[in-house]
Amino acid sequence: MKRDNQSRVTEFILIGFSNFPDLQAPLFAACSIIYMATLAGNVIIIATIMRNSTLHIPMYFFLAMLSSSETCYTLTIIPNMLVNLLSKKATISFTGCAIQMFAFLGFACTNALLLTVMGYDRYVSICKALHYPVLMNQRCCTKLVVFSAMGGFLISAICSFSVFTLPYCGPNKVDLFFCNIAPLLKLACAQSYIGDTFIFLCSVLVVAFCFLLILLSYILILNTILKIPTAEGKRKAFSTCASHLIVVVVHFGCASIIYLRPQSRYSLKGDIFISVTYTLVTPLLNPFVYSLRNKDVQMALKKSLGRSMCSRKM
Repeated sequence: MKRDNQSRVTEFILIGFSNFPDLQAPLFAACSIIYMATLAGNVIIIATIMRNSTLHIPMYFFLAMLSSSETCYTLTIIPNMLVNLLSKKATISFTGCAIQMFAFLGFACTNALLLTVMGYDRYVSICKALHYPVLMNQRCCTKLVVFSAMGGFLISAICSFSVFTLPYCGPNKVDLFFCNIAPLLKLACAQSYIGDTFIFLCSVLVVAFCFLLILLSYILILNTILKIPTAEGKRKAFSTCASHLIVVVVHFGCASIIYLRPQSRYSLKGDIFISVTYTLVTPLLNPFVYSLRNKDVQMALKKSLGRSMCSRKM
């Protein structure tokens, strides 16, 4: 462990998968494949939405922004994780750890806020259908995305500042493959009750409050769908929400397990599994759920592939 003259920690050792040496090579191969599929899926979704005018509506605008945020989100963790899987000793500088946490939390909070905005968009589309073009115009949609990004990174800055202003002068082994709040708070030399409480409140604000807003949107949506006279009308209305609901359940389910629990419930093996799901599997879920379940996206993808085949033949 490197220390300066005041015995301050200047780097952290990321334990991560080092306790499972026999699994590191298979994990590297599996994670690399999933990561490449995630990048490809999100890039395809973004390109498809941009190239097809039929998808230039708020629902797909928010989906493109979510895919962009998910792509940046994975870039903050996965490449470094893959490098560490091939290293004998995975280390990260104190500053690098702070930057990684700030970026990771920033994009994670942005994703949560964007999912909340997408829930609101579905509510307006179904419950306020006649006013939808006015309420969800391009200016309003842009403001909602900007607010999500600014809000996400503001919360991230506050949480990161609270964590990294604590003194770190003893152990420097982080029980995870990236810098996250819970394992770093365990290493602090002096616990701050105010800081811990504030970080927990920020987590509640992002995870619980956003989920409750989404839940409220879907309660109102369900109430409206039940009033639709035909079964076909009900099916079409609900089908526009199904993909969003799947992503919300997985995203907020993992986030609540990680952030909304006592620190005494922390376990290395359990948290590694949940963190891999949260940082690697969930971002993969987004493009595949929307592309497999959404007919508009499927048709746009087929058109794009058809254009590509025609251009190659010419």
